[in-house]
Amino acid sequence: MPELVLATQNPGKVAELRDLLAPVGFTVLGLADVFPGELPQEPEETGDTFLENATIKARAYAAHTGKRCLADDSGLIVDALGGAPGVISSHYAFDGRTDGPAAALSREQRDLANTAKLLADLECVQFEQRTARFTCTMVLAEPGDSGSRVLHTAAGNFEGRIGLPTNVPRGHAGFGYDPVFLVPDDYTRTSAELTKDEKNALSHRGHAVRAMIEYLNGLR
Repeated sequence: MPELVLATQNPGKVAELRDLLAPVGFTVLGLADVFPGELPQEPEETGDTFLENATIKARAYAAHTGKRCLADDSGLIVDALGGAPGVISSHYAFDGRTDGPAAALSREQRDLANTAKLLADLECVQFEQRTARFTCTMVLAEPGDSGSRVLHTAAGNFEGRIGLPTNVPRGHAGFGYDPVFLVPDDYTRTSAELTKDEKNALSHRGHAVRAMIEYLNGLR
């Protein structure tokens, strides 16, 4: 079967994407499968948009691995915060910086810091005004003699609301902002309380993958 590398060092994303891509018929590899020793240094995400950052990752890892690579850049957009955390969602508590104090934390510790800042920033915002969405942009790239090139892009959204601190965080099935993100229609459960199948059907990443699969099917 053809191989596809997931251009991320986030184990939560790797697990989700492997499940979502299972029907495609590719051998799906994480970076840990390609580099069983020390993982390569992540490319610096200098883009101002999710598409720019996903493109940076997809092209860099395609060139580095010599294989087709699928990268995603995803984050949380909160309307009451003018679109923040946005492209710095993974380092929101540190103003987008990946060095300094952020570098000393585990991914789980950083998630907790980001969530705490988000809830603090929304302290005075009523529940009805806490509308938000997860968004995901995916880029597929392949290596070439003159450098890697982009083959296809896809995107997806997951609408919801950020819960009140008296009611969230809840749930252990997700990562990142999942424990504070309430899912419509009744907003009684967080994304971290969904089953794997429910989340794959609803999530931004699920929507983006399904939009990408039609293209991937043509590559087999």
